[in-house]
Amino acid sequence: DAAQIDVVLNEGFAIYLLGESIQPSEMPVLSHINLPENPVISIVDIVSYSALTHEIELMPEAYERIQNIEAPRVFAVSVARQPMYWGVFWATWFSMSFDGVVILKPLSSDEHTIRIELGYPSPAAFTGEDPRSNPHIMKSLERNNRLIDQGR
Repeated sequence: DAAQIDVVLNEGFAIYLLGESIQPSEMPVLSHINLPENPVISIVDIVSYSALTHEIELMPEAYERIQNIEAPRVFAVSVARQPMYWGVFWATWFSMSFDGVVILKPLSSDEHTIRIELGYPSPAAFTGEDPRSNPHIMKSLERNNRLIDQGR
């Protein structure tokens, strides 16, 4: 429909997988990221995004794509194809810690929710400033009626 065409053309919030050869320790500066043509998660894949917990409820097809990603895999969160921050799809069985933004690979297919988290194995491992509530990201999610739990 017209709303979906507008969303795709304006692209809004999206998560892109970056090159398989990019290691988290070698991640380039955001301005030097080359985004692939298609995101792994686009705004049309999102049912809801919690401003408080950064949980993303996904459509079943998008959730399945996430389950098939081999971790660790670097991703970039963007709005209108402009990278806002980067992180890594991570697995709970990894014994090493990570000081950046992570999305843990889902263990089950019962729910269709992922969460953008700070650090692994806990937020105590995170260093830097939390980029997840970037105003451009929140505005894109709100404009597309995906944002919940805002202002609480």
